Amino acid sequence: MNTTNTNGFIESKINNNIATITFGHPASNSFPTHLLKELTETLNVISENNAVSIVILKSQGDGAFCAGASFDELLSINNFEEGKTFFSGFANVINAMRTCNKIIVGRVQGKAVGGGVGLASACDYVFATQKASIKLSELAIGIGPFVIEPVVSRKIGKTATTQLTLAAHDWKTPQWSFEKGLYSEIFDSTDEMDLALEKFTLKLASYNPHSLKEIKQVFWENTAHWNTLLYDRAAISGQLVLSDFTKNALNQLKK
Repeated sequence: MNTTNTNGFIESKINNNIATITFGHPASNSFPTHLLKELTETLNVISENNAVSIVILKSQGDGAFCAGASFDELLSINNFEEGKTFFSGFANVINAMRTCNKIIVGRVQGKAVGGGVGLASACDYVFATQKASIKLSELAIGIGPFVIEPVVSRKIGKTATTQLTLAAHDWKTPQWSFEKGLYSEIFDSTDEMDLALEKFTLKLASYNPHSLKEIKQVFWENTAHWNTLLYDRAAISGQLVLSDFTKNALNQLKK
């Protein structure tokens, strides 16, 4: 499965029972609506593929892992329904990762902002480099990390999520993310990370796929209510993104 265009791409390849999903966008691997939709669909298809035991989620290039929401699309939102639909795209991806029958291993080579932190948090195990700092900048642009908060809090705890959210202008180091549990392992270089990632996923793919599926469900116990919660949160963001504060903040960031 491979979808490419000038506005980014989603690509998936299967080898040795491992599906590698790669996403990319010229604007620091950010996500407009169509890429969120394509990623959700790709995850749902792979979830039902018996030839796959493990999923690797990665982004293109050596720069940012994911800059979160597309600023261009945020600026184009003109009404509540458009706003709710856009943020529901992130809800769809997180729920697809949560309910996926496969263990998802994240590969975070660079910085993650906003929704990018949400994607990393929704992975079951995460490899990262020393360049993979994180930031939740949503409050600084007049909205908030409402949709991704449940998955981030589940991963690093409510206190750490509060610190990350309120320090909206500050980057947290990869070491901080490792200590809080977002990153499972961190490496000095991308090459080191990729060698370890390959070894880990090949070993994991050799395990009983039924056991992997069952343990995935155990990992995500007590999250079924997210089928409602994340869309209620999307409605909050969909309203806030219409504010003059947010429009002005986004325009300033684009200059």
